[in-house]
Amino acid sequence: MIQIGLLREEKVPKDVRVALTSEQCVEIQNTYNVKIVVETSPDRCYGDEDYKNAGLEMVTDLSACDIILGIKEVPVDKLIEGKTYLFFSHTKKKQPYNQKLMHALIKKHVRMIDYECLTHADGQRILGFGFFAGVVGAHNGLLTYGEKYDVYSLKPAHECKDMEEMSLQYQHLHFPNFKIAVTGSGKVASGVVDVMARTDIEFVEPEDFRKNDYQYPVYTHLKGNSLYARKDDNTYHRDDFHAHPEAYKCLFRNYLSCTDILMNGIYWDEHIERLFEKKDIQSGTFKVNVIADITCDMEGSVPINGGASTIDNPVYGIDKKTFNKTQPFQNSDEVIDVMAVDNLPNELPRDASFHFGQHLIKFIIPELLKAESDIIERATICKAGKLTPLFEYLADYAYQ
Repeated sequence: MIQIGLLREEKVPKDVRVALTSEQCVEIQNTYNVKIVVETSPDRCYGDEDYKNAGLEMVTDLSACDIILGIKEVPVDKLIEGKTYLFFSHTKKKQPYNQKLMHALIKKHVRMIDYECLTHADGQRILGFGFFAGVVGAHNGLLTYGEKYDVYSLKPAHECKDMEEMSLQYQHLHFPNFKIAVTGSGKVASGVVDVMARTDIEFVEPEDFRKNDYQYPVYTHLKGNSLYARKDDNTYHRDDFHAHPEAYKCLFRNYLSCTDILMNGIYWDEHIERLFEKKDIQSGTFKVNVIADITCDMEGSVPINGGASTIDNPVYGIDKKTFNKTQPFQNSDEVIDVMAVDNLPNELPRDASFHFGQHLIKFIIPELLKAESDIIERATICKAGKLTPLFEYLADYAYQ
């Protein structure tokens, strides 16, 4: 019988999410010929008692397991040699801060299956927490505006039991007539749009958003050809954009003078034009005074992202003249308030974990238990002390 272990998260700061809830563990055991054991932990959003009460064995050592499931990077000294691990390793882009982890995965002959690399045949990602990053990011953006201008107040998501309690706050809340620009086409943006629906903030088309004023709060959703166009002929073709992003210009400057809140959910790398540049802020027509930078790339698509904030202190101010960090919530249009938390799903850990676990059960567990699986093979960064063919580009990063 295959034994699967649910590990204790030990990365600092602590992450309280889980790969599987207690009920989901039982569901897997009842469906497949596997046993799931749970490493004890004082920090999970689903506590040890939840797993005990579900009849699961609690352990302090996972060395008897064949497969070990986590969320964040496993500390190097905690990796068990020769095991199959699934977690977010953050190594596929040669991240310098995880090179020691990559070395250890090779040295300890770990079979590393990265959640981020689990895709369908067309390249669409299967697992992730992007939706809940969008949900919490949108909530934090609304919270920031209310506190900045002292017009309403919201309880932070992490102080709520779950998404339902967070959303109930919107029921009788009347937002001012602000205009919100949502950017992105993935799961992060879908989470933001979900919150817009829950708050009854009305959607308007991008062109109407630019031209019209409204007596109620509105948002527009910028993606694809409403956000990017070729520099030579102003067209947009999705595949061409992904292949040649440097050939495209960003159109967000067209919205700088009519946007109060930016909720940024785009994928960005250095070959893609930023949403704006610092010089645009000092142009005299820059209206955006609250930014929820959900994708949170330091000095990335939002050039005034000065680094990640924390769940306890999610917002910092950026002085428009000096671009230095300052105190947020000053009720001043000379300061842009930036929300840049990089672990937003941790604010709604129970909802996020349940959603993640459901996708794990539906799409990954059956593949993981097969003798061969293209889905699993595409996501396997290394095994038996070597990089797999798809990840040989990591050679100069992975091998000592």
